[in-house]
Amino acid sequence: PLPPQYGLVFDAGSTHTSLYIYRWPADKENGTGIVSQVEACAVSGPGISSYADNPAGAGASLKPCLDKAMKIVPAEQQRETPTYLGATAGMRLLRKENSSKAEQVFAEVSKAIGEYPVDFRGARILTGSEEGSFGWITVNYLMETLVKFSFAGKWEHPQDTEVLGALDLGGASTQITFQPGVSVEDRNTSVFFRLYGTNYSLYSHSYLCYGQSQALKMLLAALHQASPSAQFSHPCYPRGYQENVTVAQLYDSPCVRAPSSASPESVLTVTGTGDPAACGAAVQRLFNFSCGAQWPCGFNGVYQPPVRGQFFAFAGFYYTFDFLNLTRQQSLSNVNSTILSFCRRNWTEVRAHFPQDRKYLHTYCSVAIYILTLLLDGFKFNEHNWSNIHFSRQAANTDIGWTLGFMLNFTNMIPSEALQHVKGHQPGLWAGAVSFLVL
Repeated sequence: PLPPQYGLVFDAGSTHTSLYIYRWPADKENGTGIVSQVEACAVSGPGISSYADNPAGAGASLKPCLDKAMKIVPAEQQRETPTYLGATAGMRLLRKENSSKAEQVFAEVSKAIGEYPVDFRGARILTGSEEGSFGWITVNYLMETLVKFSFAGKWEHPQDTEVLGALDLGGASTQITFQPGVSVEDRNTSVFFRLYGTNYSLYSHSYLCYGQSQALKMLLAALHQASPSAQFSHPCYPRGYQENVTVAQLYDSPCVRAPSSASPESVLTVTGTGDPAACGAAVQRLFNFSCGAQWPCGFNGVYQPPVRGQFFAFAGFYYTFDFLNLTRQQSLSNVNSTILSFCRRNWTEVRAHFPQDRKYLHTYCSVAIYILTLLLDGFKFNEHNWSNIHFSRQAANTDIGWTLGFMLNFTNMIPSEALQHVKGHQPGLWAGAVSFLVL
């Protein structure tokens, strides 16, 4: 038999980069549930968009994970291993701010990957729509809702299975993708796929700046501007928590507009008050929930049909809910009370209870309330369909995210037409065997 084939995809997110290593049997390019994840290597350091002023550093940061991949992929197969780098909202923001710096970062990461004996197929920025759609393909490919291997030895469209929706929360953007019950009325949010002989019309939208790190930044900026002095309080931070941040650090992103009065060097002192009601109100103000002409809508006037079906919520949705032990299909009222009681704890209690999670510990309350607001008020889930959301990091031992769907798409591993037979079984052979048995 032929040796298995490998594929490499870098997920260059706004806060960090990961390298995913996939493997599949060489003779089974067109099946499903066939591609598996061998390894996920976390690149140390921040996302590549943070290297705007040191682009060579972005390239250098990828090398340890590439070295690791070269130990996993057999040497004789490295040259035919397709390798991609996809960047998401962190680089979309950098391109908005300074496109020449973005180009330099891409030149350096491409140069670094180009030094390895792989089939490098380029570094690019995904559109929000691609990021959402490829996450949707990953979920449905892994859960086998697109195609199934039947008893008759055929790949068939599974009967009575509904495809799953995808909810993704990154550092700088969030995506919602699902198959609505109505036709999508806004061209900008409609995506069409033909996979395994079946047509899929999807709704997909990506909200830039509404990923969790940028949302926290918008929240902090809004609180600062509401009381524009050097000291201000933060209702989502635990009581007794205090931090200093310079104006330059707070307003270092296109998602937040610095007031002209503020001088970049000045230091702001932020004090937590641990007030979940005030926190919820402050988070609500980051969104505009009135629809205007685009009815029905999600938020900020973006058209969105009503959510439908089961959803997988992954990435940031999963990590925060996992931290709070809320990933086991708890009821919405249970989720609400858990988040409220966590938000009421003071800093001393929180630190004693979670000695290990230091760096982002003070942000979990804000992010949890942000996620609830996004899902309920933004995407319009409610107490009736809350149980349709499944908070998951993996399916079939493979991380859920856009990278697998991206690779399946660009290596043409999902055929548009239906797969009839397993390779090796000719129809004549089947007919002969059946007649023989009948005889």
